Amino acid sequence: MRFRCVLLALVPCLLGAQVPDGFQSVFNGRNLAGWHMSLTSHHGDSREWRVYEGALVGKQDREGNGGILLTDDAFGDFEAYLQIKPDFGCDGGLFLRSNESGQAYQVMLDYLAGGNVGGVYGEGLRGLDQVPSQGWEEVWNKDGWNELRVRIRGAAPRIEVWLNGAQIVDFQDTANRLPGGATEGSIAVQVHGGDRCSPGLEHRFRTIAVREL
Repeated sequence: MRFRCVLLALVPCLLGAQVPDGFQSVFNGRNLAGWHMSLTSHHGDSREWRVYEGALVGKQDREGNGGILLTDDAFGDFEAYLQIKPDFGCDGGLFLRSNESGQAYQVMLDYLAGGNVGGVYGEGLRGLDQVPSQGWEEVWNKDGWNELRVRIRGAAPRIEVWLNGAQIVDFQDTANRLPGGATEGSIAVQVHGGDRCSPGLEHRFRTIAVREL
């Protein structure tokens, strides 16, 4: 399986003290090298993806127009670690084994009234209802960054999610629901299209790292 640690010329990959042992950074904290925007996602093609103060920041660029940003590399069985800080009122997500259009297993980052952070959803996949996380609000830090750790294994995947060290999801699917039975794909971050977010509200991601299993 391909794996590339994203490098800026003559600048070392930013692993940082907060990245767990055995993980490799896939976001250098300086630019969008190693990532690309989807032009076919039904959430839109927002150009509002940038790096600010070491964080990957996304938002709608006009009302209703969200989108996803994908890694150039593909991953199969892996564990991802990242820190998140969304604005309240904006729906987003972390996509696992995503194709270019954003069909993927999604970890929901629906930080809005009635939303759920950390639950599992089949984005563009048939037969997978929403699997909400349990107890996420009890460990959520409203005023700062939150640590998210996600593990996906198997063709019919088992997906586990930890938020700030507490396990909030352990889901075993009964089938592989990805198009063509794919067992690997990109990691992607999402800003929801439509009225599930508003221009000006942002999702922020930093210290994005992966450990292949």
